[in-house]
Amino acid sequence: MARLPLLRLFSLAIRQLLRDARAGELRVLFFALVVAVAASTAIGYFGARLNGAMMLRATEFLGADLVLEGSSPAREEQIRSGTELRLNHAQVVEFSSVIATDNGIQLSSIKAVDRAYPLRGELKSAPAPFAVEVSGGEPQPGEAWVEARLLTALDLKIGDSIDVGMKTLKLTRVLTYEPDRAGNFYSLTPRVMINLDDLAATGVVQPGSRVSYRELWRGEPQALETYRQLIKPGLAANQRIQDARDGNRQIGGALGKAERYLNMASLVAVLLAGVAVALSANRFASRRFDASALLRCLGLSRRETMVLFSLQLTALGLLAALSGALLGWLAQLGLFALLHDLLPSDVPPGGVFPAIAGIGTGLVALAGFALPPLAALGRVPPLRVLRRDMLPIPSSTWMVYGAALGALGLIMWRLSLDLLLTFALLGGGVVAAVILGGLLLLLLNSLRRLLARASLPWRLGLGQLLRHPLAAAGQALAFGLILLSMALIALLRGELLDTWQNQLPKNAPNYFALNILPADKQAFTDHLVNVSAQAAPLYPVVPGRLISINDEAVQQIVSKDSAGDRAIQRDLSLTWAADLPAGNKLTAGEWWKDQPGDEIPGVSV
Repeated sequence: MARLPLLRLFSLAIRQLLRDARAGELRVLFFALVVAVAASTAIGYFGARLNGAMMLRATEFLGADLVLEGSSPAREEQIRSGTELRLNHAQVVEFSSVIATDNGIQLSSIKAVDRAYPLRGELKSAPAPFAVEVSGGEPQPGEAWVEARLLTALDLKIGDSIDVGMKTLKLTRVLTYEPDRAGNFYSLTPRVMINLDDLAATGVVQPGSRVSYRELWRGEPQALETYRQLIKPGLAANQRIQDARDGNRQIGGALGKAERYLNMASLVAVLLAGVAVALSANRFASRRFDASALLRCLGLSRRETMVLFSLQLTALGLLAALSGALLGWLAQLGLFALLHDLLPSDVPPGGVFPAIAGIGTGLVALAGFALPPLAALGRVPPLRVLRRDMLPIPSSTWMVYGAALGALGLIMWRLSLDLLLTFALLGGGVVAAVILGGLLLLLLNSLRRLLARASLPWRLGLGQLLRHPLAAAGQALAFGLILLSMALIALLRGELLDTWQNQLPKNAPNYFALNILPADKQAFTDHLVNVSAQAAPLYPVVPGRLISINDEAVQQIVSKDSAGDRAIQRDLSLTWAADLPAGNKLTAGEWWKDQPGDEIPGVSV
């Protein structure tokens, strides 16, 4: 017997699908898939667009795609490696110095930049305080751009001159915005921006000066990664490489937790849709036993019958997935519209991957939950057209639950991208299902004995459950686990918010004062006590470098990429106190004491 071509099977499947479009189980199946895909797509777009916005802002905060920073100038070969890769390059030097005028002196942060600065973002300035700011440009040799607060502090105006070391510079513009203005020591004092060509003439930077040298790089991601790998082995102890990911670990970690929580919340919607898909697919298959037997009598093989009904569900699934992806995309647009006051205006579009991932989630859920009932349609005996009591051989239990667990595992991994979390959720779900399922079966068996003495309404109402105890227990268990998942999501929401709030201790200081002279210490302390009742104690600060612990090189103790690796690659701000500060606990050793005759004071790290 000749087989029916695939195109003819597809045409027949579409005609039957259109004919059965009003069937209740098809509507449930369709809308269940729409909900699953819409939830997955909306959350996927939300997370992807927030990540994209964060990365754009992060590169702007650096002023470049990649930054080589150190307390000494970069070596010639480090610069040459970047230029040979055709990366755009800019140089920045930052240090602190006193600005002296006839009106007084003011500690300021000096930033010397070249003509290429910045590589990301825009420098903004104004011709006078409170004037309209404009983007672009840079200080020319002999010029200085200053923040308005320096003009106020020293009673200056645009056109006056200031002395930076031994170089006299003319004030030409008011500096209003720097893309890479970091929250470090240099951001606490008024900014003075000069041209890099004037740096040597100032004579301020001398051996031992506290200076930050920054080499800014911009280019293609592959070239940047190549440059990173080239110079990483030869980095000095006082140098580090920084990109958008390194500079925003805390923001990225918080956003990652939020995105994972949202994905787990969408998993509840997918689970609920999966139960609806399984129930409606089972109804879809049972109502088509007669049609399958008739098609077998008309010459369709078992394989062709399976393909025919598979094409029907595939066409329905694709239509529902596309509709759900569109609905999810519209939902995230509405969400960003509601949050427009809290988010930047230039949030990236997110691409097509979240939509593709959402469509894939819906199709995987359809395959995992609808495949076992669909497989029964291929095993309907042709003799059923004469004997309605003939049913197909039931699917293997392992096939039914294995397909559902496989689909759930794949969806969980896609939503969390964490195999450990996926296996933990699956394992915990299976254990809970086995325990609760056993309890449900025991309860149904107990009901059977109790109903023997119950009235007729109770026997009629609960008799259907007792005829199919496995099906009844499975359905109750499915909805019970979904309710448990919803309760877990609600609990995690509270835990997530509490974790974020507990990252900062109560009454944590939000103002910090540096460079208090010894002669002003007591007066400053007295004034601070009058202003705030929760003032923290004052500590001396000195820059230092951790090079060894108990005469062993610290590089041999601290492993690469560990939490302490960053501390040995930079200058540390060291403080000391005669007594153990409040809130600290000594877990080993003894608190150091300054003994007479000690050449080197003790240090607590």
